[in-house]
Amino acid sequence: MPDAPARVAHVGIAVPSIAAALPFYRDILGVAPGTPETADGATIVSLPLGDVRVELLEPLQADGPVAQFLARRGPGIHHICYRVPDLDQALARCRAAGYQLVDDRPRRGAGGRRIAFLHPKATAGILLELTE
Repeated sequence: MPDAPARVAHVGIAVPSIAAALPFYRDILGVAPGTPETADGATIVSLPLGDVRVELLEPLQADGPVAQFLARRGPGIHHICYRVPDLDQALARCRAAGYQLVDDRPRRGAGGRRIAFLHPKATAGILLELTE
């Protein structure tokens, strides 16, 4: 087992419009949004909530993963991201245990972080992201 335990890094929430979703976080919760960035065909705005962040995900492309999610399920929780001490080791353990991976190897995600996704069929219906 790794020295440090895994922890929640962020929760990705798919929304049709960041501009429409942001007032709740900014005006009601008093959270200052980060600078918008793009990754995986979506605009992403990160909102710090203690040690965990919420990422609002707005599709940029009609055929991108966030747009497809919104078309199938509507707005809501898109994924949960867990921070692990060693992403390569975590993926090796997933492979050895037979978990279906979306990303066989880590890739760069928002903020330039190394990430990899696990398929929801392998994780009780929840799209999981791993990052370091």
